Amino acid sequence: MLRGDLYWAWDEDLQANRTRCKQACDDFNAAGAATRRRKVELWRNIVCNTRPMPPLNPDPKEDEALFEETDPFVDGPISVDHGLNFKVGKGTFLNFNLLVLDTCLITIGERVLFGPNVCLYGATHPMDPAIRQGLKGPECGKEVHIEDDVWIGGSVIVLAGVRIGKGSTVGAGSVVTKDVPPFHFVAGNPTRVIRQIETSMNPEEQQ
Repeated sequence: MLRGDLYWAWDEDLQANRTRCKQACDDFNAAGAATRRRKVELWRNIVCNTRPMPPLNPDPKEDEALFEETDPFVDGPISVDHGLNFKVGKGTFLNFNLLVLDTCLITIGERVLFGPNVCLYGATHPMDPAIRQGLKGPECGKEVHIEDDVWIGGSVIVLAGVRIGKGSTVGAGSVVTKDVPPFHFVAGNPTRVIRQIETSMNPEEQQ
């Protein structure tokens, strides 16, 4: 499955983990206005991050600050398929109604901003219906990678096999079907390059 090969989605171990992940998402979504510490605990349960939590600081603001450089900020509700294959960098903001099908590895870098209602589709199916066979046939997937300092607008759909380059922006409502070069603004369905982003972060501009 992780290699992108055809696999049997109804495997007992896979289904057990999907059930675990759904319960972890339900717990996160039900937390409401819980403390930052509690939300981080629940988030780490979704993605199976077993790092020990830092000691509790009695000052609420200082305790919240402990997680600024360690974990993303996630605004529920969120729905993740497996959790084990979803990696998110520090300083990243994931807005509400995020949907993640992490059949294969899905990575999000640092300082990334997501609008609401974003969908990351790492799962896919065979095009040949004779192989697909509805629920009876195999499934497959491709990795998705979103690099550092990217801004994903609201209601964007990112399809399997896509890499979105560092410092890029994806316009709201776009469907990303192919790789996005670093430091570019893309939009549309399917997305097309609108323009290059002028920034001191681009090593090509520094030259």
